[in-house]
Amino acid sequence: MTGSFGVTPADRGFRFRVWAPAAQSVQLHLLMSTDGRIGVFDLPRAAPHVPDPAIRSPNDGVWETVVAGAQAGDRYAYSLDGRDPLPDPASRFQPDGVHAWSAIVDPRAFAWTDTAWRGLDPRRAVIYELHVGTFTPGGTFRGAIEKLPSLRALGVTAIELMPLADFAGDRNWGYDGVALFAPARAYGSPDDLRALVDAAHREGLGVLVDVVYNHLGPEGAYLPAFSPSFFTDAPTPWGAAVNLDGADAPIVRRMLIENARHWIEEYHADGLRLDATHTLIDRGTPPFVAELTASVHEANDLALVYAEDARNLATIVDNPSANGWGLDGVWADDFHHVVRRMLAGDSHSYYADFDGTATELATVLRTGWFYTGQRTKRRNEPRGTDPSGIPLRKSVVCIQNHDQIGNRALGDRLHHTIDAARWRAAVTLLLTTPMTPLLFMGQEWAASTPFTFFTDFEARLGRSVVEGRRKEFAAFPAFSDPIAAERIPNPQAGTTFEASRLRWSERQDRPFSSMLALTERLLSMRSARASLQASEAPTCDAEAIGDDTVAYVRQAVDGDLAHLVVVRLRGQGTVAVRALAARGWTLDLDTEEASYLSGEAAQRPRLDIPGGRIEFRRPGALVFRERPVS
Repeated sequence: MTGSFGVTPADRGFRFRVWAPAAQSVQLHLLMSTDGRIGVFDLPRAAPHVPDPAIRSPNDGVWETVVAGAQAGDRYAYSLDGRDPLPDPASRFQPDGVHAWSAIVDPRAFAWTDTAWRGLDPRRAVIYELHVGTFTPGGTFRGAIEKLPSLRALGVTAIELMPLADFAGDRNWGYDGVALFAPARAYGSPDDLRALVDAAHREGLGVLVDVVYNHLGPEGAYLPAFSPSFFTDAPTPWGAAVNLDGADAPIVRRMLIENARHWIEEYHADGLRLDATHTLIDRGTPPFVAELTASVHEANDLALVYAEDARNLATIVDNPSANGWGLDGVWADDFHHVVRRMLAGDSHSYYADFDGTATELATVLRTGWFYTGQRTKRRNEPRGTDPSGIPLRKSVVCIQNHDQIGNRALGDRLHHTIDAARWRAAVTLLLTTPMTPLLFMGQEWAASTPFTFFTDFEARLGRSVVEGRRKEFAAFPAFSDPIAAERIPNPQAGTTFEASRLRWSERQDRPFSSMLALTERLLSMRSARASLQASEAPTCDAEAIGDDTVAYVRQAVDGDLAHLVVVRLRGQGTVAVRALAARGWTLDLDTEEASYLSGEAAQRPRLDIPGGRIEFRRPGALVFRERPVS
């Protein structure tokens, strides 16, 4: 399917293809790099490049021509009905910015070396989310390559790149992308991205790409100028909804699905994370997300498709044979919300739907999410469906991600808010969970840097963003007065962006090195032991002990012995753990071991294993391993 939109190689040149259904004429302006002259070519209307029975007529607004002699690197733009030339909405590269002419890219030119790579094993998946621009001092694809050995040594198995589609300005989270097929030039060239993926595969790391199909950014989006029916009149949190079920919806779907496949086919990505699929307005059959997933799996049966979706719908990850959408996993935020409520006491917004008790946490560990159809406390409406029969590995969980940090007023991380003992307990919980864990960059060493919201829009739009962010947090008591609101970092300021850049050198010193040692140990255990990896089972033997402690058994699997994890997230006290007395266990990890402490004195729990009792002197976690039968 890749090649239906944009510029693609053809015999002795390149094929130029653009969807412009409202235009009466389309002209291609091509700046030839060989001699600097500009050629102007009239594009005829074309039948769909790939036959599609959903498209009723060959006159569907697609225009096409082949230019012999066009070369990679040549700049080009399109003129609609004689107006000023505009960049290609399906451009593969915008080296001079999203408002400038596009550049031809030849995806065949890169020399891949990853033929031995066999894809990402979802059971072993440990996802590491990163923002390319703030991940390294240089903030580029090439700079990220230098850190891949550190990630391999850490024990993660995949990196998830926050959205790459090019955006206005030099800095952005990526969710304001407007050139869907063009990797952000602020991070490097398309071949730089290919080099990053190729290097990741050499290190044994998969690569997931975060993609956004629910909106376009507010500056530099030329797609609607070519194709007004790309949007509908329906509102979303970011403006008009993408047209997935109205007139011209088949070709809109086709364009977005081709975009998804192009990350897999042209960049060898191992999978996708679909942003906020719960905000897509789609009454089509099949659902757009299911159609996209099937097409990506067709392109590469090892590719994984995950969705960020707040609805807790089992159908999203159920098998197509059971009328499911067939996705490989879904971001399950109930885990984060319960843990944050327990540890930091947050009670605003969606946290109000949770009491923050061990009972809720044990439910999440047993089922993958908490809400399975019961009414929420905030809106008094049903949320979620029963995930019975869904493997727990299909729930992706975290204690930090870009949203849960960056959407806070100051961009502060959870470990900036709680003490080290509680943080160690939370890290152990995350990395021994039966679900698929996700870490956010720098989390492994409890980084000192925040992750703030940053943009680089034109001045008027930038002022609106700053005002909107201050207004958003005015309802929070800590920022309700104007003086307090001034503490909220200015998203448009370069200093806000720079403050979010990781400081890799701090990993060498305490307390950061101690936190890193704990993360590495836990991930080493998870990698080496099948019973600690993401579970194919639909449930986990988890129990709440009071309001502050959970205990769960990771059952023996694939010849590995069982493990018992006991996590106390708050306070001190003695707990009775039925599973501890039920069989023989050996203590394998204690978060109070000296190598994990941040300079404070150890307060190791008192253990009575035969009696099934643990006296915690402060929050912490213990991992036991079943004794082998002699």
